[in-house]
Amino acid sequence: MKQRVEMRSIIKIIGINLTLFIFLVGLIYINKTFVRPTITENHITQILTGSFPNFIAAFLISLCAVNPVLIRRPRFGRLIVYLGSLFTMLVLILDELESIGASKQFDINDIVGSIFGSLLAILTYEYLNYRQKRTFVDN
Repeated sequence: MKQRVEMRSIIKIIGINLTLFIFLVGLIYINKTFVRPTITENHITQILTGSFPNFIAAFLISLCAVNPVLIRRPRFGRLIVYLGSLFTMLVLILDELESIGASKQFDINDIVGSIFGSLLAILTYEYLNYRQKRTFVDN
């Protein structure tokens, strides 16, 4: 019985993370193809649409660490989430500084987007963790 529960939680984690990856690719594609070319009225919207890929990448990739922690409830779950988000943020910032991956040029707004995305993932974890604990207490 225990092995069946383990397999079910592993499949659930993989399914949710795969869904997050599909959302990431889809949202970046929609932003690049449709949103960014059509919204060019002012400087603020250009900044927001330009830094959106870094923001959403930091957020969704960090949520890939949040997902198994909320499902499996490991002993050092909070540490895993915080370090996962920090690592994601640092990789995206390094990519921006060194132009080793998707980034072709330096943009401070992309760094800010990466920081906000990682922080939002941590806040999302804290909220969901609080709700999950509250649900266990109420039942």
